[in-house]
Amino acid sequence: MSIIEIILLYLAAINVFTLLVYGWDKIKAKRGGWRIPEATLLMLAVVGGSIGATLAMEWFHHKTRHRKFTIGIPIIIMLQVVLIGYLAYSIGD
Repeated sequence: MSIIEIILLYLAAINVFTLLVYGWDKIKAKRGGWRIPEATLLMLAVVGGSIGATLAMEWFHHKTRHRKFTIGIPIIIMLQVVLIGYLAYSIGD
């Protein structure tokens, strides 16, 4: 398995996991149960689950009123795109 395949597999897994964690937190929010800390939800986005976080926010209407998320997740995505661009450019040389 190539490094690209490993990275893509990781990104797919972390995004599915992030989506499920956000969904679980939404269920807990509705039922008044134990919640997942916001720092954990944001960290999942930072480590590669930003697309899963975005989809969860849209699909579950979760964390859509919190500036940490409505501004933070798009910033995380932009930084990840810049990082990917930089790495692609660096490897290309």
